[in-house]
Amino acid sequence: MRRVNGTALVMAALVATIGALAFPVWSYADRSGTGQANLAAGTVNTAWGPLTAQDRDLIVRVRLAGLWELPAGQQALERAPSEAIKEVADHLIVGHTDLDKRVRIVAAQLGVELPNQPNELQQGWLKEMTAATGADYEKKFVNLLRAAHGTIFPAIGAVRNSTRNTLVRQLASDANQTVLDHITVLEKTGLVDFDAIANTAANGATASPTGPPAPVPGQVAPSAPPAQATGDVTTTSQPSPGEPGTVNTSRPDPVDSQGVLN
Repeated sequence: MRRVNGTALVMAALVATIGALAFPVWSYADRSGTGQANLAAGTVNTAWGPLTAQDRDLIVRVRLAGLWELPAGQQALERAPSEAIKEVADHLIVGHTDLDKRVRIVAAQLGVELPNQPNELQQGWLKEMTAATGADYEKKFVNLLRAAHGTIFPAIGAVRNSTRNTLVRQLASDANQTVLDHITVLEKTGLVDFDAIANTAANGATASPTGPPAPVPGQVAPSAPPAQATGDVTTTSQPSPGEPGTVNTSRPDPVDSQGVLN
């Protein structure tokens, strides 16, 4: 039997180890199936920064929101069941007409194809509203819309936080204002079923709740000192504008350099 020199084996192993350290074939972060790999797989470069699959999904979802909420708002104005519902309808029409202009311009600049009709789920919501009457119609109108806005709200925040694309970042900021405004006027109707929203959120949760302990009945919590700057500090900004229960959605018209809106 052929004998192998032990020193040679050790040297071979040492050379292999040094080579692996000096010239890694690929990093763990880039392995297929990891977050980094998934991010890179769906990302394309644009003049405004990388455009991810998550970015494109938000663009499409903003467009879809307008495609069903605009007819929902118009139907409510035509039925005019109450002043509170008419106010919601007005905000839906104004907000999504404006947001649709912005998303169409952004999509054209980034080369993202947009849908031209609501998806199947949204069409079902519109059918539910159309079939309902009286007080049942008002409740369906408010709660279907409030649930939809509550679903997209955190998605907007996630994209606004992580996107590296300047056009998508601005669109997320604009969408955030509009969605918060719509949530606010929907809640002003007094018809939102917050128990249903809380139960839906709880059913989708996978972790145990965390946070400070629950308050003890009859026990007064200690007062908290103010959180504020110390010393001689000069500031010029103001807290977010608007009275409680209102959202300022005023913003300049979008710049349509490609003539998308013509």
